[in-house]
Amino acid sequence: MTRHPVVLALTGASGAPYGVRLLEVLARRQVPVWLITSGHGMRLLRDECGIDTIETLRAATGGDWSSVTSFPDGDRGALPASGSQRTHGMVVCPCSMGTVAAIAGGTSRSLVERSADVTLKERRKLILVPRETPLSLVHLRNLVAVTEAGAIVIPASPGFYHRPGTVAELVDFIVQRVLDQLEIDIEIARRWTGDEGAGLA
Repeated sequence: MTRHPVVLALTGASGAPYGVRLLEVLARRQVPVWLITSGHGMRLLRDECGIDTIETLRAATGGDWSSVTSFPDGDRGALPASGSQRTHGMVVCPCSMGTVAAIAGGTSRSLVERSADVTLKERRKLILVPRETPLSLVHLRNLVAVTEAGAIVIPASPGFYHRPGTVAELVDFIVQRVLDQLEIDIEIARRWTGDEGAGLA
């Protein structure tokens, strides 16, 4: 699939189950991952998923992290901070609006922010998965700014045409879109076939 690591950052936006599921899918398929979890990201993991440590996160995503390397967000000298390190791109999932603003401003105050900055400057794929509503004008302008800089914004807004029956199916809808943008050939969600709309007026 890819011999270069996917940089995956989990930040403090509601939507932690999206990040956990994405990490689980990548880890179970032995896709190399460089994982960065911000302090606020850990808080959301605890509040939304009952995950309060990196070890608990490992267990929740299958237990086998032979392809996963975790880095502290405070270490701006870690591998993901260098453009000389080749990666398959970066995903921030979930992505807080504070992180969007920092990426738009190029502040690089943490490893998450620096890694995103590096991903943009090296013209690699940067995928942001924000989960916020409603959006203020500040949010919208920052989302435009990161898009103009080359990022791909995938709002955590799942579709319903596949008639999901569980929360897990809603989560997989978004995770599938992220995998598609990474061009990683893993299928976890139903795709549109055309038949779903047969009864629509």
